[in-house]
Amino acid sequence: MQSTFVIIMAGGIGTRFWPFSRVNNPKQFHDVLGVGETMLQTTVKRFEKICPPENIFIVTNSDYSGLVKQQIPFLKNEQILCEPIGRNTAPAIAYATYKIKQLNHRANIVVAPADHVILNQEAFVHKIQKALDEATKADILITLGITPSRPDTNYGYIQYIEEGNELKKVKTFTEKPNLEIAKVFLDSGDFVWNAGIFIWNVQTIMRAFHEFLPEITEIFDEGISVFNTEEESTFINRAYSHCRNISIDYGIMEKAGNVYMLPSNFGWSDLGTWNSLYAIGDKDPQGNVIDGEVMLYDTTNCIVKTPQERLVVIDGLHDFIIAEYDNVLMICPKKDEQRVKDFLADAKNKKGLNFI
Repeated sequence: MQSTFVIIMAGGIGTRFWPFSRVNNPKQFHDVLGVGETMLQTTVKRFEKICPPENIFIVTNSDYSGLVKQQIPFLKNEQILCEPIGRNTAPAIAYATYKIKQLNHRANIVVAPADHVILNQEAFVHKIQKALDEATKADILITLGITPSRPDTNYGYIQYIEEGNELKKVKTFTEKPNLEIAKVFLDSGDFVWNAGIFIWNVQTIMRAFHEFLPEITEIFDEGISVFNTEEESTFINRAYSHCRNISIDYGIMEKAGNVYMLPSNFGWSDLGTWNSLYAIGDKDPQGNVIDGEVMLYDTTNCIVKTPQERLVVIDGLHDFIIAEYDNVLMICPKKDEQRVKDFLADAKNKKGLNFI
């Protein structure tokens, strides 16, 4: 346990969850599920049984460091890794990995997003511990795969090779497919959803970075002497300007030959869209998911998330998203939720930064 470290990714803006997720206050810092704590707080608490609190590192945009400190007050400044600009997951994970390696060159590492829902905490902890055991024994990169319940086009997919063991050799990664391909994946029986949760030993992932993303390790190697010192921030601000924008999936996981998948079922959702929130939400007899002070008439299968201090009356809507936060109200058919990014872009271009 002392040699286990956790990297929590908390730098995303969550544009598909607008207007609730905003540039200055993304969804991971909100109580999205109405449980009395933010998604970041829930994620940190989830790892209390995995590692000591001093072994938790949160990678976020420098603009959000204050929110992180406010919501997770036990963190020391050196546990909050501030990115000057977003460069996707590979540079973020590299940054945290270099820091951790200096603290413990035999560390085992769990990487997880800050904005995922895990309904069965006990099952989650069991799977993480199993993956950590496997990562300790072998030079492998492990990802958690979620057994798909529907042909969802919002998730990436992992194809695996069935060998009779609990840990499966990964065959292919596929980014978000169209509906027809997703149906084929589901019917084949050898695909799982990519949860974006990774487990590995620090030496294993370091070797992978040097082999598959040498341009990133070349940048961070220059800062080995300043990690975990007062000069780290200055170095990172300079280093990030040279890092390419690339995900860990595309940069390493899709290329490495030692990638394995651990099938998992613990009530997972990446909560990336309004429909994903609807899917896991508690529904009234008419199929509505409600968070707010709401009166509904002849309204079915809607998701309503509005401020508690405002009474909202809805009559005659079916299969809609009704979302209000701060100075934006959005009303949109659930089937058109992919247009949320378009709405956000138009709001930025036509109405100004005050609404994004």
